[in-house]
Amino acid sequence: MHELAITKGIIEIVNSEQKRQGFERVLEISLKVGEFSGLVPECIKEFFPIAAAGSCAEKAELVVEPIKAVFKCLDCDHEGDADRKHACCARCGSTAIRMTAGRDFFVESLKVE
Repeated sequence: MHELAITKGIIEIVNSEQKRQGFERVLEISLKVGEFSGLVPECIKEFFPIAAAGSCAEKAELVVEPIKAVFKCLDCDHEGDADRKHACCARCGSTAIRMTAGRDFFVESLKVE
């Protein structure tokens, strides 16, 4: 249920930008959500109307774009997907891998008027 708090945080960002930039309303909010961010995009979308009620983003479209997980092998330097079934490098099979992308979550952009 932390998606409600996250969604309220998105609206706080929007309100802060409205004060800073002076726009009237938000038409679209674009989010980037990592595959391993721990967030459920469907829940964010479900809570958005509740969190945005009465704000300049009340009628905004919420666009959620996924960020695919990327892994780097510390042995062969391969960077890309991993063998997730065996938690190892897809190229050399090493288990010395580190996630370099996919935990991210951020507001990418706002379309305003």
